[in-house]
Amino acid sequence: MLADKHSITRRELLRGAATGMVALALRGDRSAAQPLSKPPNIVFLLADDLGYADVSCYGRPDLHTPNIDHIAAKGVRFLQAYANSAVCTATRVGLITGRYQYRLRVGLEEPLAGNPNVGLPPEHPTLPSLLKKAGYRTTLVGKWHLGALPKFGPLQSGYDHFYGFRGGAVDYYSHASGNREDLWDDDVPIHQAGYLTELLGGRAVDVINSAKSRQPFLVSLHFNAPHWPWEAPGDEAESQRLAQPGSAGLFDFDGGSQKTYQRMIEAMDQQVGRVLQALDANGLTENTMVIFTSDNGGERFADTWPFSGKKTELLEGGLRIPAVISWPARIPQGAVIEQVAISMDWVATLLAAAGSEGDPAYSLDGVNLLPVLTHKAAPVPRKLFWRYKANAQRAMRDGDYKFLKILDNTFLFNVVEDPLERANLKDRQKDVYRRLVREWFDWNATMLPEIKESYTHSFDGKHLADHFGAKEADQSPDLPTRPDD
Repeated sequence: MLADKHSITRRELLRGAATGMVALALRGDRSAAQPLSKPPNIVFLLADDLGYADVSCYGRPDLHTPNIDHIAAKGVRFLQAYANSAVCTATRVGLITGRYQYRLRVGLEEPLAGNPNVGLPPEHPTLPSLLKKAGYRTTLVGKWHLGALPKFGPLQSGYDHFYGFRGGAVDYYSHASGNREDLWDDDVPIHQAGYLTELLGGRAVDVINSAKSRQPFLVSLHFNAPHWPWEAPGDEAESQRLAQPGSAGLFDFDGGSQKTYQRMIEAMDQQVGRVLQALDANGLTENTMVIFTSDNGGERFADTWPFSGKKTELLEGGLRIPAVISWPARIPQGAVIEQVAISMDWVATLLAAAGSEGDPAYSLDGVNLLPVLTHKAAPVPRKLFWRYKANAQRAMRDGDYKFLKILDNTFLFNVVEDPLERANLKDRQKDVYRRLVREWFDWNATMLPEIKESYTHSFDGKHLADHFGAKEADQSPDLPTRPDD
């Protein structure tokens, strides 16, 4: 009975048959939306490695996320939202710059793995730096993972304040990565006891409570949940076990369970609720944009149905992410939209809402989604591009079609009719396949090439049983030549 409910809900969500579904549209015109007389506050909530279906408003019946669901109910829920990459650092480059990550050296890291000379250049315009120029107070609470001090950091890239961790992952209780604690208040290392998801939520609430009514704010609350290690509230013993010599450490390949993973998500949802309550208590809800999404597709314990693939893979499950937004002053409630979107769109969208725009010297690749969100746009398809060095993966989405390459295997899928990516249409629709391949090569020629020095990660058969036969990631670049037509 539970399985039937699960599948029916997902099918309705995917095919647009759910009650209240509306067909909305997008224009690439960044000037389409006029700001209110008072710019909105912005709260950007980012989960880490959260699968497409890992919240209940996307159809998952075995856990409860009432606060994330509340954002969707009060605003818009995307069904075709994508991450800029199938892994953390690369997506975060796109998210903060509004541009394809492959335009920057740091964007070639999949993810950034300890190279102190690589990071987000402080001189590059970012969402926080551009909003700061527009009069916003900007704060990052949570994960950074875009470069280490002294060259790189949140304060160097437009945030007024930072509370969180700089690396890719930390233990939820010791806040350590390896043998070193990684918890910071601005550029000062600190020690603070507590479950990290709760500490991050508490600091975000403090920032909202101290906000000055005349100055709009950006609060980027970037959770580490539900990224490994698999530790939920009350799991201090598991934290201590992972700290012992000879353990799997943060990667936690011998730990975790579906139940633990669900409890981690529900703990994150509780902190989302605290943030929403703080906005209500301060009379800020009406003119605050609240966005909740993920940095890439889900990992080991994630639910990515109705897609195949997970993090580090350009299959839909590695790229499709939940994305919901509310803004009571401007966005109608309860809409579910099929518009294709991607992480880097949020820069153009939030700048437009603030009555600002990007730096003309660094043209944005993302588009302003406000016309779609406010029901003022005509529908247009999107062309989106990806690549991932591990297993020589390439992908392009054009309308309903997707070109995909993994190693030497190539595919053409209709990902609307075939979300599991099972029916390879490249021979039946040769013209479409060839056109998408040509366009991918044309786009790739405008990006930085892959290099041996960048790190790339993937899962192999040694660690995940369902990846039997898969080998450890080859760090060599793949520099393909354009095929003859």
